[in-house]
Amino acid sequence: MYSSIIKLLLVGVIFSITITCVDSLSSITTSPIDTYNVPNLNQKVAIVTGASRGIGKGIALELGRAGCTVYVASRSARSTGFISTERDLGEDNKDCTVESTADEINNMNGNGRGIPVPLNVKNDDEIAALIDKVKNDCGRLDAVVCSAFTTPPDLNDSSFRDDFWKQGAEMWNACHDVGLRGTYMTCCESVPLMIETAKKYDTRPLIAVISSFGGKSYTFNVAYGVGKAGCDRLASDMAVQLSKHNIDTVSLYPGVVKTEGNLEMDKRGEWAAASGGLNLNMGETPQFTGRALATLLSKPDLTSKSSGDVVVVAELAKELGFTDSDGRIPPSIRNLKFILPSFVFPQIEKQSGAPVPAWMTENVPDFLLPWSIFSSGPPPTAD
Repeated sequence: MYSSIIKLLLVGVIFSITITCVDSLSSITTSPIDTYNVPNLNQKVAIVTGASRGIGKGIALELGRAGCTVYVASRSARSTGFISTERDLGEDNKDCTVESTADEINNMNGNGRGIPVPLNVKNDDEIAALIDKVKNDCGRLDAVVCSAFTTPPDLNDSSFRDDFWKQGAEMWNACHDVGLRGTYMTCCESVPLMIETAKKYDTRPLIAVISSFGGKSYTFNVAYGVGKAGCDRLASDMAVQLSKHNIDTVSLYPGVVKTEGNLEMDKRGEWAAASGGLNLNMGETPQFTGRALATLLSKPDLTSKSSGDVVVVAELAKELGFTDSDGRIPPSIRNLKFILPSFVFPQIEKQSGAPVPAWMTENVPDFLLPWSIFSSGPPPTAD
C-alpha cells in the first residue's frame, strides 16, 4: 500500500490534472472501430507455451491468423487425456487443450497452421524434444513466446494476497517453477535454432516473455512479484548476449485480461476478493496480447530498438494504432483512465456516500504515471 503521504500527493496530482483538462476534453463518444490490420507472417515459425487457454491461446490464435506455423504447447491435451484442473474454467471451457487451439488456427482462412504439442515446461527433456521437432519439421524458429504459468494456490479468495510467511514454499514454487524456470529452459533450448534462423534467413527472431505489472510494483503477493521481476530481468539480460546474434527479446505486459478463468471467477463472485478490486470490465481479451506480439514480429526495426525492454500491450497499441477485437484500446494499468475508475473513484464514493459526478468520470485525462511513481509502491485496493 502506498504511504498516506504518497497517496494524498498522488490523488492531488490526479485531480489537479483532471480539473485542468475537463474544459478541453470532449465528452462526445463514438462507437469503437477495429483498426487492427493483420500483418503478413507467412513462412514464420513460432512456439507458444501455455497455449491451451488464456493469454497463450490468444497469442497462438493471432500468430496463426497472421500466417505463422504455430507449435501450440501446453500440458492440457486430448491425446494424453490430461486436462489441467488447477482452476475451474466453467462448463463452456471443458476443451481447453492444445488440439482445440490448433483446430481454431487450422479452421481460419489463410496460411497459418496450428500444430498441437503436449508439453510440460517443467520437463527439460520435453522442451528439447519440441525444439528437435521444430528443427526437423521446419528448419527454422522465428518466435518463442513463453506464456506457461502455473495457477497459484488460493487464487479464488483474498488469501492469494496474504503475507508471504503464511504462504511459504507452495506459493513460491507455483510462481517460479513454470513461470520463471520453465521460461528460462525454454529459451535455453530454443536459442541455438534461432541463431541458425537469423543467419540463414537474414531475419531477426524474437523471444517474448509474458510478464506483468507485478514486475514493476507490488502486486498480489511477494512470490508473484519476484517471479515477474525475474522474467523482466531474464528478457533484459538475454538481450545483452543475444544482440550479436540478431535475436531480440521483450518482456510483454498485458493488463487485466479476460481469460476463461478470470471470467469464470467473476461469474462466481470471487474476482473482487482475489484481485483486490480490479475492474474486469475494463480488461483486455487474450487476443489483444496476440495482436501486440504479431505486430512486433512484423516490425524488426522496432524490436531491435526495444530489445530487452518491457513493452506494455496497451501502450504499444496506442502508439501503433491497433485495437482489441472489440475496437477498443484498453487503458494501461498505469494510466489515469484505469487508476481513477478502478481505485480512486470507488474510494471517494464509499467515503462520501455519493456517486462521483459524471463530468469527472467521463473526462479522465489520458495520462500515464511515470514508472518512478507507479513502481514506488502498490496501488490502492478496493478493500
